Amino acid sequence: MIEARGLTKRYGDKVAVEQLSFTVRPGVVTGFLGPNGSGKSTTMRMIMGLDVPNAGSATINGRSFHDLNWPLHEVGALLEAKAIHPGRSARAHLQMLAETNHLPLRRIDEVLELVGLTEVADRRAGKFSLGMGQRLGIAAALLGDPGVLLFDEPVNGLDPDGIRWVRNLLKGLAREGRTVFVSSHLMSEMALTADQVVVIGRGRLITETSIDELTASSSQRYVSVRSPEVGKLREALEQQGAAVALEDDGSLSVRGMDAASIGEIAGRLSVFLHELAPHAASLEEAFMELTEDSIEYRGESALSATDGGAQ
Repeated sequence: MIEARGLTKRYGDKVAVEQLSFTVRPGVVTGFLGPNGSGKSTTMRMIMGLDVPNAGSATINGRSFHDLNWPLHEVGALLEAKAIHPGRSARAHLQMLAETNHLPLRRIDEVLELVGLTEVADRRAGKFSLGMGQRLGIAAALLGDPGVLLFDEPVNGLDPDGIRWVRNLLKGLAREGRTVFVSSHLMSEMALTADQVVVIGRGRLITETSIDELTASSSQRYVSVRSPEVGKLREALEQQGAAVALEDDGSLSVRGMDAASIGEIAGRLSVFLHELAPHAASLEEAFMELTEDSIEYRGESALSATDGGAQ
């Protein structure tokens, strides 16, 4: 289990993380989400003892990282895939970690095979592609067979097959009862991988909830309705306070009213329904809505840029 309590980190006048508290529990994959500059990497570094908080605490199974007798046996992390001496081979890098942490050397071949690097184990890491570097970083995190794992953007540089492999790996680790904490900007991938999410913005906690609860609470959810009498039904729904849009295919998109209520109104009007289908918001839609006021670096839209240049 990972627990953050009142974590605060400042760099001069810049507040990177402020009064941040959350819990990452075993047995599920917990996604760590936030816009660029929100403090995700800083938080992970504080959990791993690489940055010292100005206030608050971060513990792993009830102890700070520095109090763990053999950290690699209890927690593994991929925070920076290229944090490897470029002149060392993949095998030599893992051997150094194994020997300094009293781990059996047979574990090296086990993790190399697990991440698909057996054939290049004796190649220098400095020649690795970004994706291969990610795989070596994951191997290092798994070397001590720890119960707690942290991954910062683990699918960077991976092809679609590699991304699916990481997804299945993380879910499998969680099913084994491990604590899995992973950050990513790929919302579609997080929707397929994570069970719980911790969302932060500008260094502060926005929400700590399940994927299902987050998407269900979004105003972007809607009900798709098809009927031979859409005009009559639309008028009645709008009179009851629903926001109704007529789509290009002739269906209605109804927001602010659930499917049961729409069905009851149609029944009272004796209007036939050919479709009545609730649609949850995507994780991306829910995330963008939730973090709208926390985006620190916002680019100009292509349309605005075009209009500006024409003036």
